Amino acid sequence: MVAVSESGKSKLDTIKLLLALVLLGLGVAGFYYLENESQLYRVLALLAVSAVAVGVVYTTALGRRINGFRKDSFLEVRKVVWPSRQETIQTTLIVIVAVFIIGIFLWLLDMLLLWGVQVLTGQGG
Repeated sequence: MVAVSESGKSKLDTIKLLLALVLLGLGVAGFYYLENESQLYRVLALLAVSAVAVGVVYTTALGRRINGFRKDSFLEVRKVVWPSRQETIQTTLIVIVAVFIIGIFLWLLDMLLLWGVQVLTGQGG
């Protein structure tokens, strides 16, 4: 039986998480240690070690919570009502027109302020 601490984490989960970190560290170290080998093999080995580390993490309570969150996220994405093509085009055009109008307004404000500074400093004609 695994002893559970006050925070709800078991010691075995902590050991598993540390093991995953060690695996990742060894994978990265091995990637650079074997620099004379083909880069394809090094990348594949690093991906394999990373997959094993992720697998170890998924066996912990934290990993199960992350996996549950991932599943819930996919469920929520399926519930989203996506805009139609026409709505997307209309919204895009509205944004472009608004940006153009605000750009003109800011340009006019800049010209007004430039004129005011020139008048105040005596540099204007």
